[in-house]
Amino acid sequence: MNPGGSDGVSETSAAAAAVKRKKPKYSRFTQQELPACKPILTPGWVITAFVLVAIIFIPIGLASLFASEHVVEIVDRYDKNCIPSNYSNNMLAYIQSAQTNKTCTRSLTVPKQMKSPIYIYYQLDNFYQNHRRYVKSRSDNQLRSRAYEFDIDDCEPEAKTDKGPIVPCGLIAWSLFNDTYGFMLQNKSLQVSKKDIAWKSDQRHKFGSDVYPKNFQSGGLIGGAKLNESIPLSNQVDLIVWMRTAALPTFRKLYGKIEVDLEANQNITVVIQNNYNTYSFGGKKKLVLSTTSWIGGKNDFLGIAYLTVGGLCLFLAMSFIVLYVVKPRPLGDPSYLSWNRNPAGHLN
Repeated sequence: MNPGGSDGVSETSAAAAAVKRKKPKYSRFTQQELPACKPILTPGWVITAFVLVAIIFIPIGLASLFASEHVVEIVDRYDKNCIPSNYSNNMLAYIQSAQTNKTCTRSLTVPKQMKSPIYIYYQLDNFYQNHRRYVKSRSDNQLRSRAYEFDIDDCEPEAKTDKGPIVPCGLIAWSLFNDTYGFMLQNKSLQVSKKDIAWKSDQRHKFGSDVYPKNFQSGGLIGGAKLNESIPLSNQVDLIVWMRTAALPTFRKLYGKIEVDLEANQNITVVIQNNYNTYSFGGKKKLVLSTTSWIGGKNDFLGIAYLTVGGLCLFLAMSFIVLYVVKPRPLGDPSYLSWNRNPAGHLN
């Protein structure tokens, strides 16, 4: 023991030093002393804000709905109608058989004039491209450069064959959509353009011009379309469109464009090669022909959303105006504070 108490002094000093070290450095930010805007929400400001939102949102909603209504769209579900009657109870056997005729002819009627370009989409329902294992089953390095041909660690089970690595590897590429569409109008063929259906940024930066398909769809189980081994991946636009995975189980992907105008009541004959297997998981296949507007394709949701928010704000603004006129309340009256009220809720 130290009769002089030096140990107690040293412990006190150490504790003080520790507290001092933990104390944050002074700043106006940590002490909340910075200048700040503290708006007072008076009835006038609240009503003005709601009216302003309504004035902005309602015209945008009306314009969006107007633009959507001018989009002409033809949607034809063909997965069931393209099944022969003798396979109607066993559609899976039809699609899996190599002996069945997959050619199907459909007739579409143009409801209104469709000005070019007319975009051709295929729509799949109940197809979960956002599944975690499906999304991860690809190699972006392999798609980008020939030097990463053997970068296939994430591509199982479609990573390699006995002949070497699969290019492009992975389940996304392996399940490439392989239905095809041919269009005829008045016994004349309509050309389908594939120009600019894929993003230029994808072609330039995500898919290499020196990467060519290799050992693709050469295994025992064929998933979808095959690729031309003489064309680099940067020019395989159908693959590039397919590899941009969808976030929802119902999605559309661009197949091509028709670059001539179609008049109302014209009949288009579509020759479909019904190859893609959606029957094993209860999926649906649809062919979509659509024009576009300044908001894109046909989509009423955006306009309805703007109108809903704008209408709600207008309703609240009118309600506050009526309430303010019928039962006004003076601003800054301390008698309305909770601590100035008795337990029964009446003013003191």
